Amino acid sequence: MASDRNAQMDYTRPIRRIVVGALVLCLFGLFLLWRIDSPRVERMRAALIDRIVPSFDWALVPVNKVAGMVEDFQSYTRIYEQNQELRRELRQMKAWKEAALQLEQENAKLLDLNKVRLDPQLTYITGVVLADSGSPFRQSVLLNVGARDGIIDGWATTDGLGLVGRVSGVGRNTARVILLTDSNSRIPVIIQPSGQRAILAGDNSASPFIDFLETADQVRPGDRVVSSGDGQVFPAALLVGQVAQGPDGRLRVRLAADYERLEFLRVLRSHSNETISDPGALIAPRPYGPQPQTLSQADEDADG
Repeated sequence: MASDRNAQMDYTRPIRRIVVGALVLCLFGLFLLWRIDSPRVERMRAALIDRIVPSFDWALVPVNKVAGMVEDFQSYTRIYEQNQELRRELRQMKAWKEAALQLEQENAKLLDLNKVRLDPQLTYITGVVLADSGSPFRQSVLLNVGARDGIIDGWATTDGLGLVGRVSGVGRNTARVILLTDSNSRIPVIIQPSGQRAILAGDNSASPFIDFLETADQVRPGDRVVSSGDGQVFPAALLVGQVAQGPDGRLRVRLAADYERLEFLRVLRSHSNETISDPGALIAPRPYGPQPQTLSQADEDADG
């Protein structure tokens, strides 16, 4: 068995050497054929290419497929890089959009404050929101102003753009504000331009509903809602929001105040109006021209 194996190895070695030598000679001859600069050899090379290359189309199919895959991979890499760049630009655009929206809201608040014409006796004090109730069943916030600042229970609070709520509980250094969204909140409002009076009732949702409306057919979504001042609960003409129709079909109010960013609140100092009960205290202006004589003055002139 060992002699047969050695004989087989001795037999394959010369054949391998012959094949390798012949292959080297063929490649060397092909190299020389391709390097010889002669018209006759050039015609021979052209004839050889025309003869061999068309018959090797099947051999070029894998090469073409691999080349196409390489090109597709390069194209996919470029598309992926472009996609990542577009994602980065989109994130930057979202950040710029958020900043632009915040600036637009601040600009709207300032423009609305410039248009507001309140009672000259109606002043305010600004407080910082310390904390909220943290409960879904009670909507309220805590301010850092209290009795030492002259805060009185029942005063209205705004965020500079819309009505937020009223003071409900005053301490020495703090005051609690019950929001319009609280289920215990009830305020009289006027819906413009129809002039319909109603009650804005909170139900612990972001949009309180309108109750006790006189004529609902005259109210449309988008109408302006302001405080009416009835019952001296709130000062009149304070912006509350806009009418909107909820999913349940009820008319609700989309509040103008930004409840997501309650950082500062204005507590409006509302003073009771002076009422005139004695009509004799009124002094009428004196008319121009000759004054008509009274009956007593005419009698005195006749006696004289």
